[in-house]
Parts: sequence; C-alpha cells; structure tokens
Amino acid sequence: MPNVPRKPRKQVAALPVMVDPKGQVRVLLITSRETQRFIIPKGWPMKGRKDHHAAAIEAQQEAGIIGRVHKQPVGGCNYWKRRSDHFDYCRVKVFMLEFRYQLPDWRERGQRRGAWLPVDDAADLVDDPGLIDIIRTLPKRLATKHKRLALKPATMS
Repeated sequence: MPNVPRKPRKQVAALPVMVDPKGQVRVLLITSRETQRFIIPKGWPMKGRKDHHAAAIEAQQEAGIIGRVHKQPVGGCNYWKRRSDHFDYCRVKVFMLEFRYQLPDWRERGQRRGAWLPVDDAADLVDDPGLIDIIRTLPKRLATKHKRLALKPATMS
C-alpha cells in the first residue's frame, strides 16, 4: 500500500441491526459490487445532509433498508478504497440503523447480495479490524445503553 496520507478521506456507513424473534442481535452485511467482500452500506458524505442521514441513505440505496438511524456514531474504522488507478485511504464513521423494513425495490438491487447474520458470524466475515470491533461489541453496547430494537424478522432478496 502507498504511504498513509496525512488526512484520510471521510466516509459514512450504516450498521443495520435488528433483534430476531428469538432475541438474537443480527447485523446486515452486503457484498461490495466489485470484489464481493462482505461490508456494510457506506459512501461519501452528502452536501446539505448530516452524516447520520447520509449513512441512512446509503443503506436505502445499497440494501433497500429503512430504519431509525442513530445520530451519534457507534465507532469508526479506516480502510483502503480501491479505485481504477489508485487507492484512497478513508476514515469511516459508522452509525447504527435500527431495521424497520426493506423496500421491494432499490437502486442497487441485483448488484449486491445481503444477509442478516448473528454478531459473531458477521464479525468473522468482514476484513476491517475496526469494523470487527464495532460489530463484536454491539450486544454489550445495546445492553449497556438499554437500547430496544424492533423485533422485526428480515430477509434479503
């Protein structure tokens, strides 16, 4: 990899979560379009939008997910974004998004696969150590802050 730039490019991401009918916390992972790696919905900040709103829009565009996005990030991570002729070093702010429902159609449907996974399985499938930590600490964070998530079963098409 090239030298780390002094100022990473900023990105925002949504961490879609739900509690299944058995009380188990699940995380939505989607595949990237090019490499098919498991990731969470993410993208660039949007002019005129707060970061948490931009993260919710990414979840809608990339996975058709609608929900309640938290205003404060649950953490952040760094990664190298592959471009056609170079890599960008990015710092991602991750915002939890409580699943409400999935749209019947969305912008990137057919370009990505998605799965609702138990926390440990999701953490095992992502590459970024910072994102792994965010996912693994999610149940404790939810219990500590007494957060209640909608008991809504989820499926990805």
